[in-house]
Amino acid sequence: MTQNAQPTLALTPPMGWNSWDCFGTTVTEEEVLANARVMAERLLPAGWDTVVVDIAWYDPTARSHGYNEGAPLVLDAYGRQLPAVNRFPSAVEGAGFAPLADAVHALGLKFGIHVMRGIPKLAVEQDLPVFGTEYTAKDVADLDHVCEWNPDNYGLNHDHPGAQAWYDAQVAQFAAWGVDFLKVDDMQAPYYEREISAYADAIAKTGREMVLSLSPGTLLSTAHLDHLRANAQMWRISDDLWDRWEDVHAQFARLARWAPFQQPGGWADADMLPLGRIGIRAERGEPRDSRLSADEQCTLLTLWAMGRSPFMLGGDLPTTNEDTMTRLSNPHLAEVLGHTEANRELLREPMAGGELIVWSARSTRAPGRTYAAIFWTGEEAHEASVRLASILGTGHDTATVTDLWPTQAPAITGDQVLTATIPAHGVAWVALDQA
Repeated sequence: MTQNAQPTLALTPPMGWNSWDCFGTTVTEEEVLANARVMAERLLPAGWDTVVVDIAWYDPTARSHGYNEGAPLVLDAYGRQLPAVNRFPSAVEGAGFAPLADAVHALGLKFGIHVMRGIPKLAVEQDLPVFGTEYTAKDVADLDHVCEWNPDNYGLNHDHPGAQAWYDAQVAQFAAWGVDFLKVDDMQAPYYEREISAYADAIAKTGREMVLSLSPGTLLSTAHLDHLRANAQMWRISDDLWDRWEDVHAQFARLARWAPFQQPGGWADADMLPLGRIGIRAERGEPRDSRLSADEQCTLLTLWAMGRSPFMLGGDLPTTNEDTMTRLSNPHLAEVLGHTEANRELLREPMAGGELIVWSARSTRAPGRTYAAIFWTGEEAHEASVRLASILGTGHDTATVTDLWPTQAPAITGDQVLTATIPAHGVAWVALDQA
């Protein structure tokens, strides 16, 4: 088994909030703190503990629905990004994110930020020096390997020693601010092996524990698994997921492929949870409550938990409806996410009107407990029946049942069949306890 370079990090899949789905490139300090306060009060007891500022925090002209070509990015004298003070006023006089990180930490939470692969084009145009070296940004830039969808950065030439030095200096500044979680984008499509290793090396040199999360993800195979485990704690396995059933449905196959490889310190990430109030000033869509139905939301949360994908919530917590907050507070989510093993898809059966999909996982803290999820992908409700022995194994066909989403009234019949009426795009999620 390949061990992660920082074996004490992310021993369970991280659970947190990220500003992307609701605020896109435009989130402000006030909004970050408002979400952090609600997380600390309402969701921290249920396991949610990380607050992440997503892309373009260094752009004072950030707007909804896209990126700004040639934006006047805020950089220090060495080309490193600084928070735009019109959006993050506590960053004044070069304080960076340290005051905001301190405020988040004071709530008992962890603080994270997003950054793009490479070096800012503006630093190259101004030929700024690379901190601690005799090189400049022009020396280390790779003008041929640029992001296809974001205009801010050039790539880095990792045949030049100044490239690693630039990442070392950038990440050292993040560590000095108190960053606990670093989401690095444009890393896996295509797969930039040297970039990933360079960021991992830079983090290690700081001496600070910092989770490394890689985006986006179009990985259809596990070919890079050993390298991922050795360098990162999270890696995306799909492109951006939004509040559409087709997006959720596509993750069944991806998580079934990756679930056997999930392990402490290295987690395949099925992307953010577009739940609650999203689209406020987002990259995609107008302000709205999530378009996923209540049953689809339960399906999403259950699938992520059973597949042990990290949870990164995208909705604005202060304006999210109470029903959604109650779902997010379900204590079984963190329990299954963090304390199960042998998580896997047992059955995927095409039927008239949809697919019946069954997952199971064994508790590592409650002897004799197995978690089971029976999903139905059809457009109409379905009367599902699954033999206990097919979930618990041959010779284990008796158990008591506890409903983890107390809505579907699952039951075990006299002939040891688990039954439930599952709504359209819904799930019956249970704990099965054997005597």
